[in-house]
Amino acid sequence: MSNAIMDMVNKANQKEETPKFDIGDTVDVHTKILEGAKERIQVFSGVVIGRSGKGSQEMFMVRRIVAGEGVERKFPVHSPRIDKIEVKRSGVTRRAKLYFLRDRVGKAVRLKERRRV
Repeated sequence: MSNAIMDMVNKANQKEETPKFDIGDTVDVHTKILEGAKERIQVFSGVVIGRSGKGSQEMFMVRRIVAGEGVERKFPVHSPRIDKIEVKRSGVTRRAKLYFLRDRVGKAVRLKERRRV
């Protein structure tokens, strides 16, 4: 009985349309930022290095390099703060989590591109 109730609550909090993206893909995450009374959209672009959770609690982690320093940010997939997620490039990976990219610098960070048919 409680599982049915939890499923109902999770369905109510999920977005209808979420883009399909995998680990290793380069994405642009458009997030809504509140600055006083104004609201603007800020883009965070990088490589998806991990996904976790399921249903309305699903999260994904994006990594990018800013001024030679690695920056990682974790986003909830079904958050109302996320305007849209654009997949720029698909990468070929053989791992579920790409934490090994933290130790790499420069060209070693690049992943092979998956061809879309």
